[in-house]
Amino acid sequence: MKLIPEIDGTNPYGEGIISRMKGKILFRLCLGMLIPLALLSCTQKDSNPNTAKGDKPRVVATSTVIADLAQEVAGDEIQLSGILKPGTDPHVYEPVPADSRVLEEANLILYNGYNLEPGLIKLMNASGGKARKIPVGEAVKSLQLDKGKGEIVPDPHVWGSAENAIAMTNAIRDALIELSPEDKDKFTQKASQLTNELKQLHSWINQQIQTIPADKRKLVTTHDAFQYYGRAYGIAIAGTLIGISTEEQPSAQTVQRLVESIKKIGVPAIFSETTINPALIKTVAQEAGVKLAPNQLYSDSIGAKGSNGDSYIKMMEANTRSIVEALGGKYTPFQLKK
Repeated sequence: MKLIPEIDGTNPYGEGIISRMKGKILFRLCLGMLIPLALLSCTQKDSNPNTAKGDKPRVVATSTVIADLAQEVAGDEIQLSGILKPGTDPHVYEPVPADSRVLEEANLILYNGYNLEPGLIKLMNASGGKARKIPVGEAVKSLQLDKGKGEIVPDPHVWGSAENAIAMTNAIRDALIELSPEDKDKFTQKASQLTNELKQLHSWINQQIQTIPADKRKLVTTHDAFQYYGRAYGIAIAGTLIGISTEEQPSAQTVQRLVESIKKIGVPAIFSETTINPALIKTVAQEAGVKLAPNQLYSDSIGAKGSNGDSYIKMMEANTRSIVEALGGKYTPFQLKK
């Protein structure tokens, strides 16, 4: 019969057995800790498949106006991608393959809605991503436009009123908080600051338009993008060369009717827009015998970086200055009060 050696300090085998037993115990303890950590890691990765560990949430904005407002609210807490570039017409924009990739990788998509950007909306709805899609412009109750032949549609140019931009800001803030709750206080503070600036802008525009002689407060533009501006600030939309969409091609009869209307109402100037070729509206101005305002209006996009309209607030200020000076008002620069 073999005797099992005693495990004590005098037995030559005891130390090795103890060492092996300790090793097994330590291995089991480590394994017990590592398995829950591995499971937790997998759960965290699966909860948001579009965000790698340590990455900022990916937010996509379709229009330049929405991208600018979103950047103001979010600051550096997100990775923001704007699809449309300054000066691009959202009505006729045709998406490229890179747009599909950006949309599929997004955690949140902010778009205008009311069919402002039909090509991008179609692509967005067909994309395979799991991002939330928020129609920021539809936070505003729409005005209606007649496309002709009895077709009434929502007017998508809601940002024409700075008060509407406040509603859009709130919609962006709420979407960002749901996306990244830990940044709620930062988003709320920045949205509050932007809202204060937009309130000041709204009041300033009202004051500026009131300096235009009452019989000259009439706006003639290239396309029907200023209904919200006119309604908010008391300036009539006296005529447009084309309707809601820049895809429209005006007939010779439409051009002639606008020329006659301009002569009848007696406006001193009419306006071209940055996203539309000004050739035809120049012809209208010549035939009607009125001045074409020297500065184009920003309608469907903010201006390029470094221009006088490279943010939403600067765009609205630039448009108001152009309108006031061309129609005989007295312009006073906009100054934010802290």
